[in-house]
Amino acid sequence: MWRFLRIPASAALLAAMLLGGQQTAFAQQAEAETEASAPFTISTLETVRTRGYVICAATNPLPGFAQVSPEGLWSGFDVDLCRAIAAAVFGDPSRVEFRPLSGQSRFAHLLMGEVDLVVRNSPWTMARDTQYGATYVTTSFFDGQAFMVPDRLGVVSAYELEDVTICVTSNSDASRRLDEFFFFNQLAYEELLYEDREDLAVAYRAGECDAVTGAASWLQAIRRTMPDPGSNSILPERLSKEPYGPVVRSNDPQWEAIVRRTLYALINAEEYGVTSINIESMMSARTPAIRRLLGAEEDVGSDIGLRPTWMRDVIGSVGNYGEIYARHFGAVAGAQLLRGQNALWLNGGLMYAPPVY
Repeated sequence: MWRFLRIPASAALLAAMLLGGQQTAFAQQAEAETEASAPFTISTLETVRTRGYVICAATNPLPGFAQVSPEGLWSGFDVDLCRAIAAAVFGDPSRVEFRPLSGQSRFAHLLMGEVDLVVRNSPWTMARDTQYGATYVTTSFFDGQAFMVPDRLGVVSAYELEDVTICVTSNSDASRRLDEFFFFNQLAYEELLYEDREDLAVAYRAGECDAVTGAASWLQAIRRTMPDPGSNSILPERLSKEPYGPVVRSNDPQWEAIVRRTLYALINAEEYGVTSINIESMMSARTPAIRRLLGAEEDVGSDIGLRPTWMRDVIGSVGNYGEIYARHFGAVAGAQLLRGQNALWLNGGLMYAPPVY
């Protein structure tokens, strides 16, 4: 059982002032601010179990990552990560409620305890990891600025983009990076500037530009909504680093560990070849790492408040990382998004998880 003892950073200073009879208005203000900064007295895991389900904030809509059907059913890459957390806690991936939140207000909803985690927000940066009382757990999707082109252009690399018109948002980091890329590579191009990303999508569909640039995840979302998604390609080069991942409150290390290890379990399962299809046959495997992953050898759950078989339940419910990726970005979706940086480290990507022991 985890317990949390919050000791204010100013405790020693306040104690000295009180002992010396020197408590000032400054000390009183500091103490009040400290008491108001962390309102939660029990762990998120206890709260979730008492409630009976996980509350997960997701983007809606972002096709491929999170979308809701007319019947109210959620699906997507990020949605499956939320279901994996529910499977880890309850052994049941359906015990999750989704909240469509957008913008920086997501941090406020998280800190107020209205949601238990956020699966997609702004990209992970040092400032966002230190200024909002929230913690990026680990990277679930490596994103970055890319180019999308129609296949009729006959281009397979960004370095082949010569004498083309490119749709881009005006006065943005994307526009600046675009200028730098073409200047550095001595390529000629013409910008077609729009104020909003939605305008870019309309212009690209109408054939106003030869290519459109933006975050690869957003380009994938545009492609998924086109009449013929498979006739457009997202080029492999990336002009920026934009890692995304689950975000939790900073004052609960147990919940942070549960979310992090759940994602690690998905990655390790793919590395070890354990899938939702072969998981039962893998129970008889002799490899110690696989046996620990499936809870057949050693207890790797009690230290974070979970049962020994929690990772088996996660994989059996949503599959491994590769299965989730293929489900939402594979050829079956009509617009395959190459793994690239999101491939396993064994295959030249950046997806890597600590071993299970």
